[in-house]
Amino acid sequence: MPMTTRREFLTAAAGLAGYSLFVKAPQSLAACEDRFVLRESVAPRIDELAPDNAELGAVAAEPNLRRVDLRADLLVVGGGLAGVCAAISAARHGARVILVQDRSRLGGNASSEIKMHPLGSQMGFRECGLIEEFCLENAYQNEQDAWEVWDLILYDKVIREPNIRLLLDSTLYRVEMDGERIRAAWVRCDRTEHLYRIEATLFVDSTGDGRLGLEAGAEFMIGREAPEVFGESHGNFDPPGTTQGSSILFTSRKHDRPMPFEAPSWARQISESDLYGRPIKPGSWVYGYWWIELGGVYDTIRDNERLRFELLAIVLGVWDYIKNSGKFPEAANYALDTVGMIPGKRESRRFVGDYIMTQHDLEGRWKQLADPVAFGGWMMDDHPALGFDAKDRKPYTPHRVPEPYNIAYGSLYSRNVPNLMLAGRDVSASHVAFTSMRVMKTCAVIGQAVGTAAAQCIRDGLLPRQLRADRARLAALQQSLLRDGAIILGVKNEDPADLARKAKVTASGTAFETTPERVINGVNYDRKGENANRWMAPMGREGAWLQLEWEAPVTVREVRLVHDTGLHRQLTMTLNPDVKKRCAPGPQPETTRDYRLVGIRPDGSEVELASVAYNYQRLRCHRFDPVSLRALRVVIERTNGAEHASLYEVRAYA
Repeated sequence: MPMTTRREFLTAAAGLAGYSLFVKAPQSLAACEDRFVLRESVAPRIDELAPDNAELGAVAAEPNLRRVDLRADLLVVGGGLAGVCAAISAARHGARVILVQDRSRLGGNASSEIKMHPLGSQMGFRECGLIEEFCLENAYQNEQDAWEVWDLILYDKVIREPNIRLLLDSTLYRVEMDGERIRAAWVRCDRTEHLYRIEATLFVDSTGDGRLGLEAGAEFMIGREAPEVFGESHGNFDPPGTTQGSSILFTSRKHDRPMPFEAPSWARQISESDLYGRPIKPGSWVYGYWWIELGGVYDTIRDNERLRFELLAIVLGVWDYIKNSGKFPEAANYALDTVGMIPGKRESRRFVGDYIMTQHDLEGRWKQLADPVAFGGWMMDDHPALGFDAKDRKPYTPHRVPEPYNIAYGSLYSRNVPNLMLAGRDVSASHVAFTSMRVMKTCAVIGQAVGTAAAQCIRDGLLPRQLRADRARLAALQQSLLRDGAIILGVKNEDPADLARKAKVTASGTAFETTPERVINGVNYDRKGENANRWMAPMGREGAWLQLEWEAPVTVREVRLVHDTGLHRQLTMTLNPDVKKRCAPGPQPETTRDYRLVGIRPDGSEVELASVAYNYQRLRCHRFDPVSLRALRVVIERTNGAEHASLYEVRAYA
């Protein structure tokens, strides 16, 4: 009887079971394609990472590790939100991607290991695109606010993409160069005892600390610049060379009886004099304090172990103060629930691109950028280099940006390593600009722009700099990002392939002074208090409808809808009570829940093209066999709670 290999055994055991992590609603988790991922489509990709024929001792210096050679179009190193968005966006545009993450879970500072809620623009509307897809998924699937479920949602998003190979618990440690370009990267996974040599066409550094770029010799900056370097008025906040620090967060839980706490001997002794500008309010201890921060006068990379110890000493000292100082009797029944063991890092290396974003860009010069591909809107938010030990200073100094700002594509790749792209907090920016651009939702939209650009470069045989130099290709990149639901300020849908732009639009009704034509005006968002770019209508007895009609029949095989998801409110994974009260759990009430797409043929007969129930996503893409139509009707049968139908955009493609 022939022996069964472990691969054959696992395949047989899997049978024909369908792969579906979440089954709460009959809706694909991939917003832009309705697809059902089978276990059999995932297993081969995992098997490629541990092939049976991997040679033991193929690398002389590591006789007990097995070498595996891999090839991809794009290697993304770093699995925080920027890296995840870069990998998924590139994969959805056809690139073969390998995503490497040095932890067992994705999300970086947003993961359960650190628990920092992703925030971004404070300017009356949220970031859209992939990060909106993730946050809407979390709001629906994770109303229990379990941080590990958020981790799992990110894992599910990645593992569903057939073009992504995911390497967790794996660390990049060196690269091979071919002149100025990266030829291959070496990654080790001690947990599985493999060494990977990964060749790729393009490489993305989303490690935060810039390890890939460091190994490749990419030019970088670190720490604050003196004010005269970029002519920045906020550049004199702290001595040049110092950085922002790292934080460790904790969570606590209320019990039905008093819960005692005794601090270890190495915990810091905290008194009221240590807490200037660092308020502790009753109940705020449910979700720790970001201002427990250190590291700006250290090397935040090499001194990580010292910083971990000192930050834990402060965490336990602060908790001892809350529990045992007598100032907070409300804390009697609270006990620590989790304490982070990985310092959440804010700042280290920033690479130099063809363009360096500065304070001037954030304060208005962004309007002159020729290559915008993403946007930010967080305040310029600097922290004292001494962090918690800056006893006489508030833990941060905010300078609000006057309005949201665009981010230059030229700041998202290295100027001296031509096939290295940058996503996350290591992008090309001055320290002052970085204090705004570093927040995670901004990093996420940067990641989506980088991944989309990388896929376009690979398809067209270009380097990132060459794409920027070609105005037509740069415009195509912008249009591709808008088509995927992203926002670029001042850039409208001008996609010549979008048939909806040539249609006449009518509707069952209107509300709040909106008009149906707005769904084809090229802008798919509104600021808080505005209704300039959406159609709204009363939900009658049979719902509401909107119709596109063409002068001559057109062939349609794809329709994209951008639903209203209440962009004016916050939406994020958080345990912070102040942030949670500004979010809405579950499906956002404005969002269309049940709807149909109905095509009207040239002879007047109707055909149902799609029927959706329990929708909660913003961007939905529907593909079907080509059909000749003279009109397309969107029939909204039910919202997720709002009394009015609301729709931002309709696109149609042949």
